[in-house]
Amino acid sequence: MTHQTEYLGYAAGIITTLAFLPQAARIFRTRQTRDISLLWAFAMNLGIILWLFYGIVKNDLPIIAANSITLILLIIILYCKVRYK
Repeated sequence: MTHQTEYLGYAAGIITTLAFLPQAARIFRTRQTRDISLLWAFAMNLGIILWLFYGIVKNDLPIIAANSITLILLIIILYCKVRYK
């Protein structure tokens, strides 16, 4: 993988991962999850787990890093959705 392609992967991973941060922080702070779909939360967690496994199989560090952090944020969102329902 060329360095330019790898940088592109890191940039995409950082932007998409950071997109979940305000939502997770707001839910954690307000304990309000009524606007979050439980099906969405489960589907996103499953999808990110699959992306993470894909990155591991391909040994692609940008995919592994981005999806590891995103998974943590989504687990927080899912946990709050179930806990504060």
